[in-house]
Amino acid sequence: MNLISQECYDNETTGASRPPCNTTKVCPVTVIVPAYNEADCIADTINSLLTQSLSPQEIIVVDDGSTDYTARISRSLGVTVITPPKNTGSKAGAQNYALKQVKTHYTLAIDADTTLKNDALEKLFSAMADPEVVAACGFVIPRHVDTLWERGRYVEYLMAFTFYKEIQEYYQKPLIASGCFSMYRTDYLQQVGGWSLRTMAEDMDLTWTAYQLGSKVRFISDALCYPIEPHNFHFMRKQLKRWAHGFIQNVRLHWKGILQVPFLRSIVTVMSWDATIASVVYLMVIPILAATISPVFLLGYIIDLPVVLVPTLMKAYSRGETWKALTSIPAFFILRFVNSAIFLEALFKEVVLNKPLETYEKGH
Repeated sequence: MNLISQECYDNETTGASRPPCNTTKVCPVTVIVPAYNEADCIADTINSLLTQSLSPQEIIVVDDGSTDYTARISRSLGVTVITPPKNTGSKAGAQNYALKQVKTHYTLAIDADTTLKNDALEKLFSAMADPEVVAACGFVIPRHVDTLWERGRYVEYLMAFTFYKEIQEYYQKPLIASGCFSMYRTDYLQQVGGWSLRTMAEDMDLTWTAYQLGSKVRFISDALCYPIEPHNFHFMRKQLKRWAHGFIQNVRLHWKGILQVPFLRSIVTVMSWDATIASVVYLMVIPILAATISPVFLLGYIIDLPVVLVPTLMKAYSRGETWKALTSIPAFFILRFVNSAIFLEALFKEVVLNKPLETYEKGH
């Protein structure tokens, strides 16, 4: 008997209380949706949860001090809405506030601007059949691909989740269970104290902590989610800044433990080296060489174009989006250039100035 048939049950026979949906099959999962002024998108997120092929037992929206109609819209859709005494200051803080009310074996974390394919929860839940798995994440695809920044992120995700994430899954060590859509064993979250506030990348912190405890994390490529990505430079900069500082903070926090996990040690070392050296090359070395020796050195900006194109176009073709991917490639290189500058700034502040980022800023 598989996990779904063992742990999911029929709502009509148990009389369990949950939001209405298109199926009577319920599984022991509580969904936590941290939300701050998400009136424009919260209904889409909740409706995508209510129409899953495998329904969660409960959906909890944490209205984290919103000044709009986030709470009213959420209640109108029949889900549980809780409100902290004051704004918790971060997504992790809101999630921890709700974690105290979770009674199910599993907890799903999803951003308030993220919708799911109708079988995403069922696909992700299947990973929990292995008792050593404490977290599982899915494939992330931007919901909107219109602006330069959304197009850059679209290519970035297609490449990363088709190529890098699959390699990490092969070695059973995804670098990160993405915070926008991941499932956890509730007892694991309780064991580590929930989502930590010690870094700006609480999802990375949770993932690396799991490996150091000897547990497993899975990447399920068929479990699709669609977040709203930053649509302009203002919000993209906030998100990239938080991610850059969060990565550096996690490396500093976990470096001793990382050394004991061979594959994690390797990918973190490569990523740290690549982020630092590649950023210096992009922002300084190539322009200097092009200006002083030959413009031919500008080709260095696209030297890895084949590595970007192959996985991106493979995934785009399977989705019927080849033209969208091709026309978005230039935006990816612009995004990478900006990301390099932001990463070096974060590295300088975190390591040289010893001024860590401590204030959580939304990326949209």
